Amino acid sequence: MTPRMKLDKLIAWSPVLLLGGLAALTYWLDAQIQPSNARRDGATRHDPDMYIENFSAVTYGTDGGVVQSLAAKRAQHYPDDDSIDLDSPSLTLTDPGKPRLTIAADLGTVSGNREVVTLRGNVRATRAAETSAARGSTPAGPATFTTDMLRVNPKQSRAETDRLVTIEEPHGIIQGVGMTYDNDLHTFKLKSAVRGTLQPNTLSK
Repeated sequence: MTPRMKLDKLIAWSPVLLLGGLAALTYWLDAQIQPSNARRDGATRHDPDMYIENFSAVTYGTDGGVVQSLAAKRAQHYPDDDSIDLDSPSLTLTDPGKPRLTIAADLGTVSGNREVVTLRGNVRATRAAETSAARGSTPAGPATFTTDMLRVNPKQSRAETDRLVTIEEPHGIIQGVGMTYDNDLHTFKLKSAVRGTLQPNTLSK
C-alpha cells in the first residue's frame, strides 16, 4: 500500500475515530460527575434488605444470666447504616443488683453500633421495686414513666428524653420536660418545667 493510499484510508476513517473519541470523552465526564458510590442495587438507599417476624434477641452476662432481652412483632434491617427498625418493641434490662427495667413502645430503632435503642410512640417504662438496698439506704420503690420518645443505652443502664415525661411512683406524680434516668443510681433527673404532687410525709424526709 502506497503512502497516498494509507493517507486516503485514514481520512476516510477520521469521522468514525472522531465520534468514538467523543463517546469515550462523554462517558469519562459522566463518570466523574456521578458519585463514586452510586449503585442501582439499593445498597446506598435506606431500604431494608431483610426482615424477621416475631423478633427476639437475648444478651447474656459473664455468669450466663440474662442481662438484656429485646423483642418486637417485626424487625427490619437496613444495610446503609446497619440499623434495625422495630414494630411494637419491648426492651427489658435485668442486670444483677439493679432494678428490673421494662420498656415498651409503638416503634423503635437499634443504632448501627448496637449501643442505643430509640423508642417512639406511647413509650412506657416500668422500674421494679428493689428487694434490698445497701446499708443506710432505702430500697427504691416501683416507678413508671411515660413519654413519646426515649433513648436507651443498655450498657450504661441509662435512658433519656428531651420530651415531656410523667413519672408515677408511690410518693406521687411528677411531670417535666427532659429527663435522664440512671438505673445504676436509681435516680430520675428532670431538666425543666417540673411540677407534680407528692405525699406530705415524703417532704419531711
